[in-house]
Amino acid sequence: QVQFVESGGGLVQPGGSLRLSCAVSGVSGSIFRWYYDMAWYRQAPGKQRELVASISSGGSTNYADSVKGRFTISRDNAKNTVSLQMNSLKPEDTAVYYCNRQPAVALYWGQGTQVTVSS
Repeated sequence: QVQFVESGGGLVQPGGSLRLSCAVSGVSGSIFRWYYDMAWYRQAPGKQRELVASISSGGSTNYADSVKGRFTISRDNAKNTVSLQMNSLKPEDTAVYYCNRQPAVALYWGQGTQVTVSS
């Protein structure tokens, strides 16, 4: 059973930083490395879930315009993990953050991790 478990969220002041992590279990390292394009998504209260950043199996990255230059996505294929380094956080970054494949697979949505940016 494939599972995606997010961690690292919390409360941070505007301008602060957080690093989110996503552990992927139930899939072999070779499958993860070669076949799993991964992404971080977020859903703010009252809004639809949106794509924040993605990273292909080959390491190519893409970012939503709203986070370019502030967020960095990375992956560790040896550990089946994906991370999101978030700097210069803004109140509008407040949301529940999820990781999933890109494109997302409905079955793989986890509980997410809450990020709150507030003074």
